[in-house]
Amino acid sequence: MKLNRWIFGTILGSQFAFASFAADDADIQALKKQIQDLDQKVRVLEREREIDQDGAAVAAKVAPKISLGASGFNFSSGDSNFVAQLHAVVQFDSRSFFNDGGVNGNDGFLLRRARPIFSGTVFHDFDYNFTPDFGGSTVQIQDAYVNYRFRPEFQVQAGKFKSPIGLEHLVADKDTLFNERSLATALVPNRDLGLDLHGDLFGGVASYAVGVFNGAPDYSSTTTNLSFQDSKAFVGRVFFQPWRNTDVNVLRGLGFGLAGSYEANHPNTNSATGLTPGYVTDGQQKFFTYSSGVNASGAQWRISPQAYYYYGPFGLLAEYVLSDQSVKKAASHADLQNQAWEISGSWLLTGEDAGYNGVTPLHPFDPRSNEWGAWQLVARYGELNVDRHAFAGAVFADPAKSASGAQAWSVGLNWYLNKNLRANLSYARTTFSGFTGSTTAGLVPAQAENVLFSRLQLAF
Repeated sequence: MKLNRWIFGTILGSQFAFASFAADDADIQALKKQIQDLDQKVRVLEREREIDQDGAAVAAKVAPKISLGASGFNFSSGDSNFVAQLHAVVQFDSRSFFNDGGVNGNDGFLLRRARPIFSGTVFHDFDYNFTPDFGGSTVQIQDAYVNYRFRPEFQVQAGKFKSPIGLEHLVADKDTLFNERSLATALVPNRDLGLDLHGDLFGGVASYAVGVFNGAPDYSSTTTNLSFQDSKAFVGRVFFQPWRNTDVNVLRGLGFGLAGSYEANHPNTNSATGLTPGYVTDGQQKFFTYSSGVNASGAQWRISPQAYYYYGPFGLLAEYVLSDQSVKKAASHADLQNQAWEISGSWLLTGEDAGYNGVTPLHPFDPRSNEWGAWQLVARYGELNVDRHAFAGAVFADPAKSASGAQAWSVGLNWYLNKNLRANLSYARTTFSGFTGSTTAGLVPAQAENVLFSRLQLAF
């Protein structure tokens, strides 16, 4: 009897267990189905998100981009094939002359440069630059060129731009150590119209430029509308930085090169063709000019060995220029060799790295944070000597009106408040040799020029 009850209970319990297991299995299957449905929905959402992201990326690639910062305004297409940039340089200067009897240079303020700079790229490889200048008494076009940038090693530039000769002259106007360039720059051509092939080799270890230009007289910062000779000037320059990409830090900032030009001038009786309108001092006062009726006649060539060295806060730049010019006045002919050289040094008191392309302060000016920008001491010495044959018989130049040589030294302090603002203060003294005119005239070159410069510059 008890056995039957045990058998019956076992059978009954088994029925309940099977029923329970069946119910649990159904729930598990339903739960699995829900999980599968949720997983499918998640996959669909993830795919939709990927599609949205891909669409956003595609839209970003084609959408125009606009940026504004310390480097100026930048407008570009999404693929960067078309770029338009707006930069500017504004320089507000003062000049104060000393010990000149009140008859030398004019004291006062001047707007030395006021240049909006429009530059950019079209079709990825074609760069352009258009730079008018509203400083001074007349509006001028400083640069207007197109550069085809096929590769860093091979670029072609055409239009108006700086002739690639002078080392100091090729420094950007916003990055010069002093308000005015040295006497050595007086013997190189300024901006000119021409065609130039140039490039950087081996990652910048070597660079070159060869071009043909209209031909410009020696540098003049005050006169641009000159009558040029009926010939073309051939210009070349090579520059080397052998340790630029090495770990030899003490030599990485060493660069040296050679530049030159050649042209054959034809006489023009209607203008002083191919000749400088005059050599000027740091204070932009003329101390030498050719006599009336003197014209370029024959070959003119220049050669300029040049070098710089930058290491940490220290900078040094030096160059020599020899300008050989055949001249004519009536039946008189002469081959004149004018020479100039300069050496300039700088030291950043606040520890920034000096460089050929300017200074970026480690700590921009912010008195609330006790930050005062970058401070730089600068010094320079230069000479220019006119060929003595220019004064023989006072035919080509008159020693009673012009000096045969000038010697100038300058010292200064530059304050870089930030990447865009800079203030300069410098003093320059220029003495003269070979002048036989009246020493009581009170004018350069009858006496030395002493001038204090200041500058407030905005550049972006």
